Amino acid sequence: MTPRLRALTLAFCALGTGTALADQRCNVPLAEWQPRAALQQQVEAQGWRVIRIRTKDGCYRVYGTNDRGERYEGTFHPGTLRPLKVEIEYE
Repeated sequence: MTPRLRALTLAFCALGTGTALADQRCNVPLAEWQPRAALQQQVEAQGWRVIRIRTKDGCYRVYGTNDRGERYEGTFHPGTLRPLKVEIEYE
């Protein structure tokens, strides 16, 4: 096997592993989920105005705005309410 082919094979395997780990990040039994109200209080304390809280792929998804009208979208771990990803759309 050439060094270049070996490197490509390792990169492909690592990419596949990362995808599998990402799918498992919110794999929490429903009994261990924190309530939506706790998540809403947490993000409102950070200046968000919550529009909607949904579940997607086993995670909480929060959609909101701030005082300046910028749109927020965040993914949170349901057991710890730790932010996993937050996107802000600036005006």
